[in-house]
Amino acid sequence: MENIQAEITLEDLRKGSDDLLKRVYESNRLKFLNYARRYNLSEEENIDVYQDAYVIFYDNVMSGKLESLTSSISTYLFSIGKYLIFDKMRKNKKVVSGDYDLSRVAEVDEEVNTFEMEKQSLTTEQELLKKHFGSLGDKCQELLTLFYYRGFTIQEIMEAKNYNSENVVKSAKSRCMKTLREKIQANTY
Repeated sequence: MENIQAEITLEDLRKGSDDLLKRVYESNRLKFLNYARRYNLSEEENIDVYQDAYVIFYDNVMSGKLESLTSSISTYLFSIGKYLIFDKMRKNKKVVSGDYDLSRVAEVDEEVNTFEMEKQSLTTEQELLKKHFGSLGDKCQELLTLFYYRGFTIQEIMEAKNYNSENVVKSAKSRCMKTLREKIQANTY
């Protein structure tokens, strides 16, 4: 799916091709909904968030506000959706749970960290995760962020970061998670 989108340019979208706009919408919908489920909103809210994110994306492209992308279309859509999710959670007065889930801590994304710090304090478990995630190497932080936080598949990570095979990505992710778990467990006992 990402390869198809890589061929789609903003200029192509601005020309108003319904087929291209539909492909962008459909190729990201399920992936986004799977990602959004991590935040414990209802399925209807997740669908609304995706549709709102897509409308914002569409408006930004058509109005010329979005002149170029420094990331993929998927990443851009996900970042819009992520902020809409946080806004909806804030309005619903929902807080992020304390599970050891990297999708819930935006260590690499400073804007999200700032947003979360302003809106709520972190649980003990989240503080431990944040502390030990920051002590991992850059490669582990990037890999875990792409998988757990950004919602990339193993295949997408392999392609985006030029890994040799899916097995290499899986074992690297496994090693990084093992290291993170060990650091957290050593700190809790």
